[in-house]
Amino acid sequence: MATSHYRGRFAPSPTGPLHFGSLVTALASWLEARSAKGDWLVRIEDLDPLREPPEATGQILNSLECHELIPDEPIRFQSRRHSAYRQAISTLLEKRKAYRCQCSRKQLKEHHGRHPNRCRRGLPQVSNDLHAIRFALDSESSLWPDLLLGPQRQTVHAELDDPVILRKEGFFAYQLAVVVDDIDQGITHVVRGSDLLEMTAQQQQIFRALGAEPPQWLHIPVILNEQGQKLSKQTHAPALDDTQPAQNLTAALKALGQNPDHSLAHASPQDVLAWGLANWQRRAIPLTSAQAHGITGVTLSPSER
Repeated sequence: MATSHYRGRFAPSPTGPLHFGSLVTALASWLEARSAKGDWLVRIEDLDPLREPPEATGQILNSLECHELIPDEPIRFQSRRHSAYRQAISTLLEKRKAYRCQCSRKQLKEHHGRHPNRCRRGLPQVSNDLHAIRFALDSESSLWPDLLLGPQRQTVHAELDDPVILRKEGFFAYQLAVVVDDIDQGITHVVRGSDLLEMTAQQQQIFRALGAEPPQWLHIPVILNEQGQKLSKQTHAPALDDTQPAQNLTAALKALGQNPDHSLAHASPQDVLAWGLANWQRRAIPLTSAQAHGITGVTLSPSER
């Protein structure tokens, strides 16, 4: 699906309720899309049911609605897209851009990333042993412009850096699913945290192996907790208080370097978003990560106070 019309997305994994770091990313992607008079989509990347509490998806979508971050198209759920991912894997296998891998992490570590089973040469079509499927990278020094960080260069090495696209347990990997859905939804611009920057060169090769050009990238700094860790479910990031959306949005604008007036914290979320859109300056986004406790106005859920 090729288009010159701006199409962006926010794609959280439902491992817990929306926290401040995720709100900052959602708001940045929304503002970028709206300032380009483009479309803004929401995709739930629910690929790993073992890490996803059943209530998390509803909590995330409710938080987005409370903050008036409403997508332009129906929500997409990756858990309903398995047939598309299977087809993409079949295509990559046929093109010899993917291969079955029986090596364990321990084996790969012991062989300095090389595959002792010589998996890239091809395992039998049917095997009784569990195996993953990996994408076959080409060794490359990849160059691309990041819309915030400027020119980027990443070097990837065939075999050593080949990412898993289907896990041994049968779960589809992020590296595959995100590319397949970005292609299918015609995503032209991706705004995401800088913690995902190192995956970009690999993903660009997957895009091209599936016959598509990669989107433009904008990596924003992640929000850190007081210990200097990225806010996440793993670092016990507290949930947002959805009863204070304007205060949360104002704090998110501040984290994005937009210098909002403090009075906006007492306005409606629609007014905060309108101010953010009218005053949006991409170049004001800081290049380094900020700690959440240093951003005034962050409101936690009542249970986290």
